[in-house]
Amino acid sequence: MITNDKSRQRLLAIAAIIIVALLLVNAFLLFNKYNQAQVIEQKQSVIDESDRLKLEMEKQYNEALSELEEMRTASEELNTIIDQQKAQLKQQREKINKLLLQGGNLDRARAEIKKLTVQVNEYISRIQKLKAENEGLKGENQTLAAKTQQLSENLETERNRNEELATEKQQLEKETTQQSQQIARLSDKVNIASVIKVKNVSVLGMKERDNGKIVKKRYAKNVEQLKICFSLEANYVANPGMEKFFVRIINPIGETMAIDDLGAGVLVDKSTGDEVRYTSAAEYDYQNAEMEHCFNWNPAVGNFQKGDYQVEIYNKGHLAGNGSFNLK
Repeated sequence: MITNDKSRQRLLAIAAIIIVALLLVNAFLLFNKYNQAQVIEQKQSVIDESDRLKLEMEKQYNEALSELEEMRTASEELNTIIDQQKAQLKQQREKINKLLLQGGNLDRARAEIKKLTVQVNEYISRIQKLKAENEGLKGENQTLAAKTQQLSENLETERNRNEELATEKQQLEKETTQQSQQIARLSDKVNIASVIKVKNVSVLGMKERDNGKIVKKRYAKNVEQLKICFSLEANYVANPGMEKFFVRIINPIGETMAIDDLGAGVLVDKSTGDEVRYTSAAEYDYQNAEMEHCFNWNPAVGNFQKGDYQVEIYNKGHLAGNGSFNLK
């Protein structure tokens, strides 16, 4: 009986030890399981936070892209800036995604997301400002374009008016020219009608003797001066007053006898427009009545040659009469 009791007690002790050991093992397993659950919970929390941050970041990123796209205009400069901002946002997004994948950098990821928010707001504000400036410039350009159009229309109106004025001016000039020509023709007619004709043109060779007496000479070698006489006809068209007559003496070889110191000069024959060299000129008080005048031309001895001479007398640029004489 004693042996059996000892055996039972030993079995009980062994069973107690086994039970305690099992309890300890079970307690260890429970503790380990608890720790693993905590770790899993922490990891899950990190994953959940990472997913939340990623969703938040993606939302902000997509909203920013949408706002930037809405701000596109016809301005190439502004659209280039928008594309640049989108590229920078994409780089920031990739950076945040790397931090979220690493898991332990959630604080840095939050800071970068916050930075992304600020960056987006700055970009949008900058683009809005540029867009407003572009709109202002567009308005100014439209105003300038309107002013330019108005100026162009005014210029066209002025150009048309100038063309009309030029046409009117040409017409007036044409009419003025025609009137001037008509007046000139009438003036020529009046001038021709007012020419005082001369007649009875006579020329005598003369020489002054030692005693001062002037006598006639027929031989050219003895002649030292010419006495030229002519009669003025009555012309009631001419205005009374001083009238000038130009005398041209042509020698036997067809040359005009002219000495500048004795009053020679050049006149224009209004009938032909040619210049005519004349010998001398004389001026008389004409009173619309017939009268005779004479004057002497004294070039000195030796200037004359024998032969036939022609005499032309001009008044108002027209040939008024002529004559001839001979020296032997």
